[in-house]
Amino acid sequence: FRYRFLLLLLHILEVVIALEEKNIISKVGDNVTLSCIYNKKNLQLKNLRVYWQIADDSYQEKCSVVHALISGQDDNRNQCIHFKGRTQLFWDRLENGDFSLLLLNVSQSDGHTYKCIVQEKTELPKVIHQAEVVLSLAASYSQPILSGPIRNSDSTGEEVTFNCRSGNGYPKPNVYWINKVNNSRLTPSETVIIPHDDGTFSVFSTLKVTATSNMQIECSIENEMLQENLSANYTQQKKTSGPGTENDKNLEKKGRGAQAAGIIAIVFVIGLLTGLICWLWRRRSSNLSSYR
Repeated sequence: FRYRFLLLLLHILEVVIALEEKNIISKVGDNVTLSCIYNKKNLQLKNLRVYWQIADDSYQEKCSVVHALISGQDDNRNQCIHFKGRTQLFWDRLENGDFSLLLLNVSQSDGHTYKCIVQEKTELPKVIHQAEVVLSLAASYSQPILSGPIRNSDSTGEEVTFNCRSGNGYPKPNVYWINKVNNSRLTPSETVIIPHDDGTFSVFSTLKVTATSNMQIECSIENEMLQENLSANYTQQKKTSGPGTENDKNLEKKGRGAQAAGIIAIVFVIGLLTGLICWLWRRRSSNLSSYR
């Protein structure tokens, strides 16, 4: 009750102060710093109260304290369970007015607008600085996997199907199919985005097109928040196991040519040896006649 009263009192006693507001995008699982800097040096921490809370009034009914610093000491007895052991101030910076909060191992449920209120203890407590930080969470999608048809040389004109999938990302992605021959955008037949219990999404997209002789297809998964764009490309493949392909014909022609050249070489060698034997025989016969 005491903390609720103090927070209510802060709202009542706030003076007109320029509100510092920042937007931060963090990946799930990272550590993030929520900035709150009061440009004044050599502060007496014993005269200050610093409160970090979630700015959404409806959320404060469930959680009123993210982190609190009272008279130079952490006082998180009423800290929300969700933030227990996950928040830290930078002690070497406090006296120089840096009341930024380090939030550890962020998750999807940490996506809120956070408010930092610095109050000076005088006869009537006075707010001397306040800041808001909007924390948005994102997660990178996995490298997309693209599968397509194994094509015969005569499949031009047939309808073929491509499938592209990726997962474990946040927020929902944009999916693009691109004809790389002319960089034109293609319309998918179906795109399904599946939510998971941890807040991330998986995506499965299908493209059906008429086959051409030089198909070059790209599937692209865009995470707009992280400005990440991951793509996979289709490499045209042909069956090599069946007879009659162009490669088979070329190999067959080369094989026949090599066989014919081998036969000619053998005949030439046999002829050469026959001629040499005949010449030697005639010479021997001539020598025998002279001897007689």
